Amino acid sequence: MATAQKLQQPTTPLRWARSPFFFNSAAPVIRIGRQKATTLGEFAGDLQSCPDDSIFQHMFQTLQEHHYISEGFSNDFAHWAFAACNEVGLAERLAAIDVREYTSIKALRKTLSDILEDYLKKNPRARERTAFEPFYFCASDTVVVPTPLVARNLAEFAEGLKQVSVSSIHYHFIQARLRLKLNSNDFSVWLEEELDMGILADRVNRIDIYTATLQDVRRQILKIIETAL
Repeated sequence: MATAQKLQQPTTPLRWARSPFFFNSAAPVIRIGRQKATTLGEFAGDLQSCPDDSIFQHMFQTLQEHHYISEGFSNDFAHWAFAACNEVGLAERLAAIDVREYTSIKALRKTLSDILEDYLKKNPRARERTAFEPFYFCASDTVVVPTPLVARNLAEFAEGLKQVSVSSIHYHFIQARLRLKLNSNDFSVWLEEELDMGILADRVNRIDIYTATLQDVRRQILKIIETAL
């Protein structure tokens, strides 16, 4: 394992964290689950029983790739309803879900199920219509890779953010939400718990992960941090 690298020291005194922030990177390993839906009816049933990490995968983990799709929606469920089922109204309702409003997968799953069942009640023929291609419920296992970067204060934290890869940003800002029950991200937790900077932590946590790429997220976090330096 690489030895922790001390980042550039600030030129003015700064508050030191109770515990340092260790920047990690990560590589997701996608695994296809046992559930496969060929109709919206099957999809509704699978949605009730699929693992929590599958909901997270399709609603959170794949947000980044949808930034680069010219036609489609912001999550896998909405994109499948649109592209494979040709149910534009359902796709729009699924895409309108703001994941930032949820602090549990259970609540998010219920919203997804309610939207689907309401749509199928109003459009009963859509329930058994075969999709152009099946939906495979997936999840991902994360292979965590430590980096040599560690931050002990706000200036070192900003320097670390500049140096790490977007994989590290994704791990700490997106993937962390599953570990933290959707409440926050690693960066905000460290700022609040180790530096007593709750207001700063909240500003970081409110960054819009729908309209921002990972590079945008990095730039926005840096802008927030640098205003406090």
